Amino acid sequence: MSDDIEVQVFAELVRRRTRGESVTLCTVVRTAGSTPRKSAARMLVSATEQVGTIGGGRVEKEVVDAARALLADPDTAEPRLYRYHLTRQLGMCCGGEMEVFVEPLCPSPNLIVCGGGHVAQALVPLVRPLGFCPIVIEDLEELGNRERFPDAEQIIDSFDVRDWRGVPLDQRSYAVIVTRDHQQDQALLEQLLPHDLAYLGLIGSQRKILMFRQRLLNKGFAEKALERVHAPIGLRIGAQTPPEIAIAIAAELIAVRAARREGKKPRSEAAQAEPERRAAPAPPADPTAPPRS
Repeated sequence: MSDDIEVQVFAELVRRRTRGESVTLCTVVRTAGSTPRKSAARMLVSATEQVGTIGGGRVEKEVVDAARALLADPDTAEPRLYRYHLTRQLGMCCGGEMEVFVEPLCPSPNLIVCGGGHVAQALVPLVRPLGFCPIVIEDLEELGNRERFPDAEQIIDSFDVRDWRGVPLDQRSYAVIVTRDHQQDQALLEQLLPHDLAYLGLIGSQRKILMFRQRLLNKGFAEKALERVHAPIGLRIGAQTPPEIAIAIAAELIAVRAARREGKKPRSEAAQAEPERRAAPAPPADPTAPPRS
């Protein structure tokens, strides 16, 4: 009977991981005295269901609650060891002690790479082993194909966000804009800014960034929203070539993810530079803007 339960737990674990769901694997790692289950008993917990049992009763409820609390914030979820004295802490009659290792198993966050050029080609294979799931967005077949991006989880041939069916744009999604066209970069920025992404980065020179910023302000985008954009993209390491720029971007992605895990709010360089920008001369005039009356 016990072996059948363990098989069910692992089978369900494989099924849910294949579907990209977040779950926690709860394993009894030590017992002392009288306990409802012994070491190696396992239970799988999702946001709404559980498979298997570590003994039922109050101890199981405590572990399920702890497991779901970890799943509530996948970015900060780390494995934890919980110790329970069944009588003193939980009022159970068993009288023994149990230690349960609760391990959150969450899918890698998506990295949406907008553009299939040299920087994207260097970035995608770099981020896979770093724990990101790369999705390439490129509307030209010669730039967005499996030969160029064998490591991509998915390749989408449209820069229109409405065509990205099944791609979440939420607090676990990271996006970089590195297309071949400035107008396309701005269009993507306008589409992605309203979404509460974990990270939004834009490639370009300081002049380009200032121009985009002014255009977006003229279109009614809030200053606070623009401060969330990491632009120019990547950590400042003096990167010049596409592989170097890819490394700078990857380093910034790691830094942002680490800050989120620690519960800190990562600040873009745009936000950090805001006091300096307010004291700086006005950006160059936007040639596409209508003349003022």
